[in-house]
Amino acid sequence: MNIREIAKYSVKPELYTPGTATMWTDKYISAQLLKIHLDKETDLASRKKNSIEKTVTWIANAIAKETATILDLGCGPGLYAELLAQKGHMVTGVDFSENSIKYAQKEAEKKQLNIHYINKNYLQLQLEENRFDAVILIYTDYGVLTPAERKQLLQNIRKWLKPGGIFIFDVNSDRELEKKVTAKSWETTDKGFWSEHPYLALSESFLYRKEKVILYQHIVSNEANQLSVYRFYTRFFSMDDLQNELTAAGFFSHNFYSNILPAGDLWNGEHVLFCIARNSD
Repeated sequence: MNIREIAKYSVKPELYTPGTATMWTDKYISAQLLKIHLDKETDLASRKKNSIEKTVTWIANAIAKETATILDLGCGPGLYAELLAQKGHMVTGVDFSENSIKYAQKEAEKKQLNIHYINKNYLQLQLEENRFDAVILIYTDYGVLTPAERKQLLQNIRKWLKPGGIFIFDVNSDRELEKKVTAKSWETTDKGFWSEHPYLALSESFLYRKEKVILYQHIVSNEANQLSVYRFYTRFFSMDDLQNELTAAGFFSHNFYSNILPAGDLWNGEHVLFCIARNSD
């Protein structure tokens, strides 16, 4: 085992320093993610079935159109897209995971749903302007982006939205931020989430208090002493934080909601802030 390498990566890095591996494009890990997405009783990759259904009803009411054009960014296996399409909306779903998109496409075809899926990183997406009545970004994806990525994404969303269109998204609230820092832990297994082969996984997190960011880091070592470092930065927000970013991006009306999800833990209820931002007319 390369102890020096592990020790190097165990030191708190400069904020937004990337890891050495990406799980979204790893065929094995993305397959594990898909299984978790489709588990209706967990909030780990997608939310529980009841929470998804409640959120979709709220989204549809916010859009307030019988037939709307909707862009679902980070759509995963299409859990929200399908429910919106079943309500009569025309949905475009975008996700970086090839496994998730292939599954979503098969389900849409089988259920004869009006959904167009795109396998792409939505930060690199190019679409025609003034195309959508609504853009949604659900499961706190907005907070995993860097400040520069958030700025660029907001600019793109404003272009894609029709005049008066709305951007609906959710973020993790900055309430009780210190409690959301996880303790160090380790795992050894013959086969698990990170690999189908034996591995050791060392997990820890780092708080960047001023920036309201927590890094959740996983160092995975295989039998050949090869290290894969997965880093997931999560930004936590107050209403004022969001207000400032949205106003700077040119959204002129913002409404916030902290009662969309059921209470229960630090990742539900009032700890998740939903926002509706309206594009200029």
